[in-house]
Amino acid sequence: MSTYTATVSEKLNDLLEKTYDAEKGYKKACDNTDNPYLKSFFEKKSEDRQRFGLQLKNEIGSLGQEWEKDGSLEAAVHRTWMDFKAFFSADDDEAMLEEAIRGEKASVEEYREVLSDTSLPPSTTTLLTQQMNQIEADLNQVKRLEDLS
Repeated sequence: MSTYTATVSEKLNDLLEKTYDAEKGYKKACDNTDNPYLKSFFEKKSEDRQRFGLQLKNEIGSLGQEWEKDGSLEAAVHRTWMDFKAFFSADDDEAMLEEAIRGEKASVEEYREVLSDTSLPPSTTTLLTQQMNQIEADLNQVKRLEDLS
């Protein structure tokens, strides 16, 4: 296993963990809203993140690496998607949308950081660019929803 491949795999595993965090965060938001539109929106975003996770696993596998099953302690400490303590202290729709905005902004930055490595395999670059573009579109949609609330 080359050091470079291991480094790329590590970066993808970090994104995978944060993708799972986002999936869980959106699922929790879905469970905590009574607004039918937001419930549907959060459910779809949770499903999207589940799909992203499967795609990341496949990409890690295509590099001949294994994805982390439980994640590392370091990644757990540095998770940025959802501050669950703050999230659960204010289960109203506006607070959930604010947390989603914060999480999506952090996700976009993490994707940009990984994509700044111009020597990534083309398949990795394509996948991460597609996922980042979807997250940016989701971010814009969440911002519009927050403006309406």
